[in-house]
Amino acid sequence: MRLGGRRREDPELNMTSLVDVVLLLVIFFMLSTTFVKEGRLQVELPSASITQAEAAGEPVVITVTAQGSYRVNDRALVNNSRETLRAALLKTAGDATDQPVTIRADARASHQAVVTAMDVAGRLGFKQVNIATVNQQAGE
Repeated sequence: MRLGGRRREDPELNMTSLVDVVLLLVIFFMLSTTFVKEGRLQVELPSASITQAEAAGEPVVITVTAQGSYRVNDRALVNNSRETLRAALLKTAGDATDQPVTIRADARASHQAVVTAMDVAGRLGFKQVNIATVNQQAGE
């Protein structure tokens, strides 16, 4: 009887199952990942309908000019500060915060000026803040 004569085999790693697992992981991550096109930023602007909702009363109109100055119901303000706009809105509307507020901004007005007008109206408690748009014809 021969006890010590066995050949020792080197351990093997089965590469076939390892490749299958890695391939499945790659496919899973490719399907679950979203790819962002940062170079081609597309902005889809909201469209405006022709019909206008029935208002609860006469709207308070805030006009933002191209220079960033404000007018409340076609009355110019002394300066362009938030406090002046807030005081003019309080004087015009009083406590009637159920009135709609329409912001008419020039196309060249800065985004900050429009956001400031929206913020002041929102902080005063106006629940319906609209932005006036121009309807373009379908052929244009």
